[in-house]
Amino acid sequence: MNERIRIITNGLLKENPSLRLVLGTCPTLAVTTVATNGLGMGLAATFVLICSNIAISSLRKIIPDKVRLPAYITVIATFVTVLQMLVKAYLPSLDTALGIYLPLIVVNCIILGRAEMFASKHNVVDSALDGLGMGLGFTLTLLVMGCIRELLGAGTLFGVAVLGASFEPMTLFITPPGGFLVFGVLMALVVFIETKMNARIPRKIGCEGCPAAGACSGACESAPQTGKEGA
Repeated sequence: MNERIRIITNGLLKENPSLRLVLGTCPTLAVTTVATNGLGMGLAATFVLICSNIAISSLRKIIPDKVRLPAYITVIATFVTVLQMLVKAYLPSLDTALGIYLPLIVVNCIILGRAEMFASKHNVVDSALDGLGMGLGFTLTLLVMGCIRELLGAGTLFGVAVLGASFEPMTLFITPPGGFLVFGVLMALVVFIETKMNARIPRKIGCEGCPAAGACSGACESAPQTGKEGA
């Protein structure tokens, strides 16, 4: 039970997909000009994460290794198509607001990354919990960013005026530079919290932390070093 709780909470802080792994940055910056869009995008990605993780975990033993990435993308695209049809039918305003970023969930690095790194190696229940945890972390990040940018940039929250007529909106926050500013501050805040909690994950160097370790089989680590220390 403790292990499954850890899987769910992992995506909230320690491995937050946006603020710690820096994945899915395009929608994170693009759709968070208002809180509603951030919440909608986060929930949409969470739906696809959970469904694709369950499907890929169920099929992991019968998907040939050589075609696993095309197979994963096909599975993800199926759920994104279903999601698009539902949003178009029942939430047309959200579909218009999210625009191209809704179908682009297919190639979102968070979803493909969790399929490759977790769902393809774990059982269905754990994979579903991982999708839920990562989705909640992503949604929380987008919601917080959306609230900050909308509040400071327009004086509203979920479209409702909350700061009064005397407040002069700082329009910087609803522009791309404002998005980068808020994103950077939140990343620094997460690192600060982890440091205070002594929960900072050390960056791994070498084969264990290399995404291409499977391709080179450790050849780069055993190769002679030609450079000089401190160069």
